[in-house]
Amino acid sequence: MGPRDEAPKSTPSGTERWGFGARFGSGFGSRIGSRFGGLLGASGGEQGESPGTPGDQAGLHLGFGFTHTQYSADHGAPDATRRAAALLSAQPMPQNQHLMGWGAENPEPSPGRYDFEALDERVALMRATGGTPVLTLCGAPDWMKGGRKGRTDWNRLEAAPAPRHYADFARLAGVVARRYPDIRHFLVWNELKGFYDEDRRRWNHEGYTELYNLVHAELKRQNPENRVGGPYVVVDHEPPGDEDGSPDVRGPWGALDRRAVEAIRYWNEHKAGADFVVVDGASYTREGHRTIPDEFAATEKFADVTRWLRSVTDLPVWWAEWYVEPPAEDGRACGRDGWSEQRRTAVQATAMMWLALSGAATAFYWNPQQAAGSDCPGCLWRSTHLDGGGHELPMGRLLGRFAREFPPGATFRPVVASAEAGARIQVLADEGAVLVVNTERRRVVASVDGRVLTLAPYEVCWLDG
Repeated sequence: MGPRDEAPKSTPSGTERWGFGARFGSGFGSRIGSRFGGLLGASGGEQGESPGTPGDQAGLHLGFGFTHTQYSADHGAPDATRRAAALLSAQPMPQNQHLMGWGAENPEPSPGRYDFEALDERVALMRATGGTPVLTLCGAPDWMKGGRKGRTDWNRLEAAPAPRHYADFARLAGVVARRYPDIRHFLVWNELKGFYDEDRRRWNHEGYTELYNLVHAELKRQNPENRVGGPYVVVDHEPPGDEDGSPDVRGPWGALDRRAVEAIRYWNEHKAGADFVVVDGASYTREGHRTIPDEFAATEKFADVTRWLRSVTDLPVWWAEWYVEPPAEDGRACGRDGWSEQRRTAVQATAMMWLALSGAATAFYWNPQQAAGSDCPGCLWRSTHLDGGGHELPMGRLLGRFAREFPPGATFRPVVASAEAGARIQVLADEGAVLVVNTERRRVVASVDGRVLTLAPYEVCWLDG
């Protein structure tokens, strides 16, 4: 791998991972319901209100944004980078960047010798485009994990620092906090990478929590206003009825992996402090990548997990990544191209509805662009390395408008909605906007608040509130 190459995802099983559904009726005049208000025919009351954040002085509810990865708007053809930057400036969103890898170089190749040039460029982009900057403190320089000083082996990006170097990593976090004093939000590590205990076949949540507590203390020492969260574990799930599924969190989509639940509970009980809890995950199963009962209904997992996390930790819930489309069968990193862009965007819209409605404080979309290929499934904008690059793509339009129409604190209202026999639609509304999603691969006639709509296959439609 090159020094700015994308890092592959990892899971306990070693397979590649990433991270309301509607049990809704069909037919005009039929009863359409959900466990959450504000969706399809829900009726009044506090269920239709987001857990919202009036007076969120701590700035913990940032809403929807994205994570920069290997390729982003800081590099490419000048006209293309300007176009992409203009898109970001037009709708400022929280933007997340990793400390090392995912577009950044090794920040400390040797003890006390720093290289922040690439990270400086990303931070400059976040500042220039008006987004709230966020840093994920992952990964660690090689000398902290058994490698040679002055060398960077990018194949070992996902290795965790050795316990004897936990304090060194915390010190580096402090250096970073001083270098970027306007950054106030920090995620500690990513997906517990390198913290899986193969002998005990579970996460080494004790080791991670020790690292987390040291980093938390150092960041708070630098500035008490710094906001810190963990454990950024992958909330994988098993299919319904699987014995490895936890009884704590389950639904028609399946049940969370027991190991993820154990890691979250341990961290929550032994953390020195936290301003938010952060996880990532996908709506398909850990093994087999199945979306149960279907790709739209499976996304209700995001709401179920969010509500459980809020009840267990009493902290704002951040989703560092979320995924709805199963990975490519050939196992390519970032390979998600089995769906049409219309289908992909419709399922993403449904997932975002559940995240917003269940009270997720912040959620980051992963990977805004790819390299120089003209085909970029699910990207936010066309690659800035292409002539004519930087133009907004369907997922970019959805993410930007969703962030604008349904900001943190939005109060969702009841909607009277129905669809023709055999069809399902998803609806979310507040006083200013209504989002309607056709979950069918065919044209559907629907009624939303008395307005009759003819929706194209997998259409994502916005209406005035």
